[in-house]
Amino acid sequence: MDNMNIFEINKDKQLKKKAPLATRLRPRNIEEFYGQDHIIGPNKLLYRAIKADQISSVIFYGPPGTGKTTLAMIIANSTMSHFEQINAVTSGVADIRKVIKEAEDRLGMYNKKTILFIDEIHRFNKNQQDALLPSVENGIIILIGATTENPYFEVNPPLVSRSRIFSLKPLEHKDIINILNFAIKDKERGLGNYNIQISDSALDHLANMANGDARTALNALELAVLTTPPSKGDNMITINLEIAQECIQRRAIVYEKNGDNHFDTISAFIKSIRGSDVDAALYWLARMINAGEDPKFIARRIIISASEDIGNADPNALNIAVSAAKAVEFIGFPEARIILAQATIYLATAPKSNASYIAISNALNDVENKSISGIPNHLKDAHYKGAKELGHGKHYKYPHDFKDGYVEQQYLPDKLMGTIYYNPKDIGYEKIIKDRINKLRNK
Repeated sequence: MDNMNIFEINKDKQLKKKAPLATRLRPRNIEEFYGQDHIIGPNKLLYRAIKADQISSVIFYGPPGTGKTTLAMIIANSTMSHFEQINAVTSGVADIRKVIKEAEDRLGMYNKKTILFIDEIHRFNKNQQDALLPSVENGIIILIGATTENPYFEVNPPLVSRSRIFSLKPLEHKDIINILNFAIKDKERGLGNYNIQISDSALDHLANMANGDARTALNALELAVLTTPPSKGDNMITINLEIAQECIQRRAIVYEKNGDNHFDTISAFIKSIRGSDVDAALYWLARMINAGEDPKFIARRIIISASEDIGNADPNALNIAVSAAKAVEFIGFPEARIILAQATIYLATAPKSNASYIAISNALNDVENKSISGIPNHLKDAHYKGAKELGHGKHYKYPHDFKDGYVEQQYLPDKLMGTIYYNPKDIGYEKIIKDRINKLRNK
């Protein structure tokens, strides 16, 4: 049995040595943690709670590579409570119940708390999350959840209300540089046993292209070191800018087509069009294209913007948007990027009016909230059998029989007479509409 334990320990040590650099270098305590000073800096709540071993249920929310799992591991290394870890992708309700049962026994027999870390907690379905709730509520389980998705949308509200949400941000450039330098120097878990010389420009490139993701930067650094042959004289591994560029060729884009960034990025795109900032709109469009967003999804949102934000200030905007959508469906990527860009530029530089959006919103509000019934008789269909006997269509004035194709008559229900929904703006083509509509309304 003792020999088996020795074998398992040696095996574990070997596995750790062969683990990726990002895994080996994961901070073991709060002093080794870089970044997130807004939540983990000295005297911040989370810092104090970890130091005092007084963690309550928390959910860490942020992009990949920002330290969510690392913070959970630091808590595991710092706490006197029992620490359990499960992954929402591979675990089910049975696994949760097993952990809860053991936690109850542990608390009852040894008065020892249990901290349960659930990675990717947003992947748990409602039943799985509900199975956790009673144990979190009565203190049998202290929950630590990690998610890349907005917990207010993806985690059950009762769990969210019983947890403190800590939002992690992409690491700053200086934080990534510090982590890379630490990896190069550390002999126990890092690359300190190699004779490495890396240029400032190479370090800067790795940090910049990692886009706030420490894991991406460390993976690229490790690849650079392991694939660069040392010089024969001094056994020096020299990492220059060219090598760094080969090892991280594309900027890491924090974007999931079904996740938070998907909605945040399209929101930034539409708001930039609405704000007439053509360069910002093109940047967010490029972000979506780079991340592999569905071009038809982008085209649909452009069509909506053409009516919602431009409307009759430039009626051609809708024609451009619809034509772009059809062309995108016909052409596909990569050429569809040009079509989307053309439509984006047109919409961003077009005059803006939300008068159509406001008009239909106000009309719908009246339909939904006001008790109004009855269509004026003269507007009713007079063609079906018995309609004329009922007075339908009687006294209707056919506008084309009058000068300028216009005649004044009642079109709204009695209770809404005089209501104005559409108020054109003094911009673009809508100014022409406004002049005409004001003449008609004042006749």
